Amino acid sequence: MNWFLLNSCKCAAVFNMALDEALLENVSRLGQPVLRFYGWTEPAATFGYFQKFSEVERVTLLRPLIRRPTGGGIVPHDADWTYSFVAPPNHEWHLLKAEESYRRIHEWIQRAFSKLKVETELAPCCKKTAPGQCFEGHEKFDLLWRGKKIAGAAQRRNKSGLLIQGSVQPPSMVAQSGWENAMLEVARENFRVEWNEFPPDKIVQARADELTLTKYSLNSYNRKR
Repeated sequence: MNWFLLNSCKCAAVFNMALDEALLENVSRLGQPVLRFYGWTEPAATFGYFQKFSEVERVTLLRPLIRRPTGGGIVPHDADWTYSFVAPPNHEWHLLKAEESYRRIHEWIQRAFSKLKVETELAPCCKKTAPGQCFEGHEKFDLLWRGKKIAGAAQRRNKSGLLIQGSVQPPSMVAQSGWENAMLEVARENFRVEWNEFPPDKIVQARADELTLTKYSLNSYNRKR
């Protein structure tokens, strides 16, 4: 199977969310899944689409605060590694139930860490602590290292396709480049994927720029709840 690989490097927080949504809107046209690795030009926090802004701003000092197109809780982006994965409608991943795609993405990450000699486990159940904060406590199938959550994700599945946005809070002994390479190797071995570099085409780029200006940079969107 041919999948696209996009390494965006560091981008502004608003553009990161806009590009992920633009990829979701266009993945049917692209015809194959896209794995995107990206970073942040400044410390920021994203929060779930359904969260209340007034509650979010009370529990994190990170700014800017950007509402994600996916669900979930507050994710700090000051030292994490971030990725997104989009699959077109009727693709195998799109047809999975939400719990199954959540488990599968973290099994993928788990195998990548295993290649780097870092043993992790999937959380068998939930552990609740601070409400609304993604990396305080854990959910079922989150990835744990020495009992602490190091990877979580949020999803959006609609007629356009499936979008998974994920964050990894890595152990200090692991290099990001090594982990990204391990992710690609696991996909080759387990999903029989052939990777093709994907510089965003004009349609995706234009839509991401539009969403940056008309949605993610606006208080009316980020404070809508």
